[in-house]
Amino acid sequence: MALVPVTEGRVGWFKSDSDSVVKVALLGSTGSIGKATLEVVQKFPERFKVVALSAGSNSELLEQQIAAFAPQYCYLEDPVKRKELINSETLKSSNTQLFNSEEQLLALLRAGGADLVVAAVVGFAGLPGVVAAIEGGALVALANKESLVSAGQLISDLLKKHKSALIPVDSEHSAIFQALQGERLDDISELVVTASGGPFRTLAAAEFAAITPAQALKHPTWTMGPKITIDSASMVNKALELAEAHWLFGVATKAISVLVHPQSIIHSLVNFSDGSAIAQLGVPDMKVPIAYALNYPLGRLPGIASRLNLATLGTLEFFPLDNVKFRAPKLMLSCLDCGGVASAVFTITNDIAVKAFLEQKITFDRIIGMIEVALERYSGLKYSSLSDLLSLRDTIYAELTV
Repeated sequence: MALVPVTEGRVGWFKSDSDSVVKVALLGSTGSIGKATLEVVQKFPERFKVVALSAGSNSELLEQQIAAFAPQYCYLEDPVKRKELINSETLKSSNTQLFNSEEQLLALLRAGGADLVVAAVVGFAGLPGVVAAIEGGALVALANKESLVSAGQLISDLLKKHKSALIPVDSEHSAIFQALQGERLDDISELVVTASGGPFRTLAAAEFAAITPAQALKHPTWTMGPKITIDSASMVNKALELAEAHWLFGVATKAISVLVHPQSIIHSLVNFSDGSAIAQLGVPDMKVPIAYALNYPLGRLPGIASRLNLATLGTLEFFPLDNVKFRAPKLMLSCLDCGGVASAVFTITNDIAVKAFLEQKITFDRIIGMIEVALERYSGLKYSSLSDLLSLRDTIYAELTV
């Protein structure tokens, strides 16, 4: 599949000279985005071929995926589970090569082993895979927002150097991307990122300290993995999305805002300089933005989700974000204005804080507090390479892990 970049903006507006089978590498195949991606791929075997799968520790599910898709390569991060997988009959019968290290997987991506790389690894850990995919010239379907948030300038420079591009998979950024098709980036006056408000939209801030992991994991709209679900409850997820929108679309921080919309029907909208707005609507189903990214720019794939019925839905509600109760979005905008490693410090520390909260080592209200402390300590630093950011991650993990 030959992809030719059209140089406008920072997100790939692509044209294709062929509709041949797309070779897909899926990073984070056992997570919620990974599983949804494979559901889409399975419906269109004439369009997509899975060539590589990677996962963290869920060897049982990865083995099932290998049996179903017979990729050429796979990688499992957990060394103990990886040793068990080596002797799997499924692996042998599928002729799938199991990599012994992440570096082997990254080398495959750098060598251009896939046309399209779906980056769905959760957290800062997804950054090396995104960088390797870009270096291999692949089109990157980005579901790992933390990598772009942490290393926006580095990734932007690599995209230009290697003639690669990002297609957003997050529902909010896919909505903006769809709304901008055929539009001029200079005509944007504001990007409005919608938020469901999470499970604690109406809960008083004084009660945040008593929130349990079980309560925080009950999202009112979306079914997601634990890390993303906690981020949604704390509004850190929305903070990351503001930063991602800034880097994807090249829009200043003052022209990006959050609008609370509990029904999650409008996935985001764009306000234009002439006073008009374009919004993307749909039922809350992540397979829709995933399918849009997988098949871009060759149109929409049919039968992905149920049709939206506004007459049945009746009412759509909208509220301003409470920036006092949910400090993360405003804090992230400050990080972007600060520059340097501030956004990376935010994402790395959040990974640590969420893990600590799920393990009941800290209370829910301390998640943002930990991020604020880390920003005071580390945000003045600079970086010039991926290795600098990885060293920063190791430092923060060593000094702040609860």
